[in-house]
Amino acid sequence: MGDCAAKGSGVDIPLPPPYHGIHVGPAWDGHECITWLVPTPRSDRVRVRRHTCECRPTIYELCQAGGLLFVRRTEREGEVKVHETERLVSARIEPLWTKLLTGEAR
Repeated sequence: MGDCAAKGSGVDIPLPPPYHGIHVGPAWDGHECITWLVPTPRSDRVRVRRHTCECRPTIYELCQAGGLLFVRRTEREGEVKVHETERLVSARIEPLWTKLLTGEAR
């Protein structure tokens, strides 16, 4: 018997394929330009609340630290480069996250 979610009654229930995460949509003409900053170690812990799929060379993470949220961009082509947005309250950063995913901002 191979990988399965349930065994026992003589029937294997196969596991679903690995989750293929969200992809960022193509940038719209006239999209909003996000100000990307060099990351500064302001918090001892950062929680990643959401992230885009690892299959792309650039990934984005919606992060939380110290009660504030920010978006982290990691470019993995050649030298790894990491940038972050400013840290804001959730009411201001979550719309930006949505715009990023839909291509309205980059």
